[in-house]
Amino acid sequence: MLVKLNSAAVEGMQATPVTIEVNSARGTRFALVGLPDNAVRESHERIMAAIQNSGYEFPTQQITINLAPADIRKEGSAYDLPMAVGILATKDLVKSDQFHRYMMLGELSLDGSILPVRGALPIAIKARELGYEGLIVPEENVREAAVVNKLKVYGVRHMNQVLAHLNGIHPLEPEFVDTRAEFYAHQTDFEADFADVKGQQQVKRAMEVAAAGGHNLIMIGPPGSGKSMMAKRLPGILPPLSLQESLETTQIHSVAGRLPSQCSLIAQRPFRSPHHTISPVALVGGGQNPQPGEISLAHNGVLFLDELPEFQRSVLEVLRQPLEDRTININRAKYSISYPCSFMFIASMNPCPCGYYNHPKKACVCSPGQIQRYLNKISGPLMDRIDLQCEIMPLDFEEISQAAPGETSAVIRERVIKARKIQEQRFINVKGVHCNAQMNEKHLQTYCVLSPESQSLLRTAMERLQLSARAYSRILKVARTIADLEACEHIQSHHIAEAVGYRNLDRGDWAER
Repeated sequence: MLVKLNSAAVEGMQATPVTIEVNSARGTRFALVGLPDNAVRESHERIMAAIQNSGYEFPTQQITINLAPADIRKEGSAYDLPMAVGILATKDLVKSDQFHRYMMLGELSLDGSILPVRGALPIAIKARELGYEGLIVPEENVREAAVVNKLKVYGVRHMNQVLAHLNGIHPLEPEFVDTRAEFYAHQTDFEADFADVKGQQQVKRAMEVAAAGGHNLIMIGPPGSGKSMMAKRLPGILPPLSLQESLETTQIHSVAGRLPSQCSLIAQRPFRSPHHTISPVALVGGGQNPQPGEISLAHNGVLFLDELPEFQRSVLEVLRQPLEDRTININRAKYSISYPCSFMFIASMNPCPCGYYNHPKKACVCSPGQIQRYLNKISGPLMDRIDLQCEIMPLDFEEISQAAPGETSAVIRERVIKARKIQEQRFINVKGVHCNAQMNEKHLQTYCVLSPESQSLLRTAMERLQLSARAYSRILKVARTIADLEACEHIQSHHIAEAVGYRNLDRGDWAER
């Protein structure tokens, strides 16, 4: 007897339908074909134990299972459930006339309970696209899959629930998620607030400018000056995610298996802060079984690299192309996939190996050559992609104890949102550009026209401060954002002056002060 069930495989961000064909014949052999990996091959033992512990007998016949199409590699344990149901259907224990209505996936435990799997959301999107009536998933995955409308999503805890549903004994109730209500209810639930930060007005201002224009930022300062503290508060002042951005972000985390249990949509912008021992593959994605890396998990959010010079040079260099293209293409002998990675890059570092260069009270023991070699760990092309370079100094006791509470993140966020709306209108007809940081040289000539006074000020600053040529376009972009925060149509000289102040590391004499 031959039965066919429907499941799916996830490749990159997309799901591919997989037909599971189960055939029974005379004999005692079990065969599994269709390019399965080790996890799929091992399913035989899990399925046998799950069937027996669920109150059924495993067929004493030759069972052949084909995972079609056979030229796509099948990975993971999500095929356990449909294969087990198909095996029981060959003994007429399950009504197979219902199989065409559903797509199903789930890993089986030895007692028949169903464990969560990766990629439930892209599979749900594919199931709706192909016109299936319903999708059967593990209970832990039901809420992420149920955000897809016009598709009945059923969450199950045990294999017997699936059998009872297909046989019409105890029909399952589809999960309902009010996507918009849940999404908007959690958009402002931030634990960290800028009101907790004492002083540091210049750095807060730099953070606001970075958030308003989508600019990359690096903070340089001695240990304990508050670099990490302020970086963790940056998501609280970024514009809220749109529903489309939320769906993209949730899909990436679903593929990576990083969604919390019973989570529906990610409502806040991600904040990823990998340790400096991270490998290039873990950062950009890939591997033997390709998975999204940290830059993709930070999509539509923030990637924070603390102690930037401590990262391996090879790790930092792989960031150059994703920072420009906002997508990462991973090409290997056996696969070629792409993941989105549009993120704000925030970094922090000490000014020198000992950490106390230019400290107001502690002496630095490093020579200018040591300081320069330390800074040279970050290549020029990578630094070229960072718009704001902000120097931060620690506060003394009087400043900490007497400082009044600062502005809340909500107040700063309102200004950022207003500036972003100005940029959305400016680039409404420009494909692929949504904020000032994404402008190219052609856009600068159109949207960053300077008056003679501003042009003269910028020329003087570049000559006196020995700013590099690469700083020119960065200053224009940042100045455009500062003008947007003030709702100014044209860039004025004080916008240029403030933008120049955010190019500390480009100054030719920085390490010699």
